Amino acid sequence: MKAIKIRELTNEELANELNELKSELFKLRFQFATNQLENPIKIKDVKRDIARVKTIIRERELKVANK
Repeated sequence: MKAIKIRELTNEELANELNELKSELFKLRFQFATNQLENPIKIKDVKRDIARVKTIIRERELKVANK
């Protein structure tokens, strides 16, 4: 998911997206451990998406705190 699309989401949608990404990461790690994961690069992509969402959430928190 691109950062531009993430920035368009509301705070509630960001929280939901973060929860979904974390559960997806859990599933991918489980599949990786049982050798059922076809594309291990997906783990890297999901981790980056989680980082993007967390970064945008933090930016919004700082923006509110500075006002």
